[in-house]
Amino acid sequence: MTTTVGQILAQKGNKAMAVLPESSVLDALRIMAEHDIGAVLVVEGERLVGIFTERDYARKVVLKGLVSRDVKIRELMTANPRTVTPSCTVDEVMQTMTENRFRHLPVVEDGKISGIVTIGDMVKCIVSQQQATIEQLSNYIAGDLAT
Repeated sequence: MTTTVGQILAQKGNKAMAVLPESSVLDALRIMAEHDIGAVLVVEGERLVGIFTERDYARKVVLKGLVSRDVKIRELMTANPRTVTPSCTVDEVMQTMTENRFRHLPVVEDGKISGIVTIGDMVKCIVSQQQATIEQLSNYIAGDLAT
């Protein structure tokens, strides 16, 4: 069975935290800490305009000696981030994440944000699929041995 991003969002929920481009980096970090997440979407109205991640913070704020309360998200966000749709498969998302070294991908359909998926979501799904396959094979083997 091929699992889709939509199925993952149906299980985990489609809540994605967001900030405005004019929000401070400190505000974004507070939201990320409060919700124990590694990224926030950057929106203008309903439109996704960027993503800001822990990696952005480490590389663009800390290493450059900037002050989090003085820097605006629009200055450091990854603009126009790569997105996936709810119909994308886990394999497609894993390929995109691996090739581009992404850990977070916004889910967008018809210009509307549907949620966000992470590398952790993908790994959890793959492990679950493998466990189901092992169980099916074990049952098949046990069934064959019983006859």
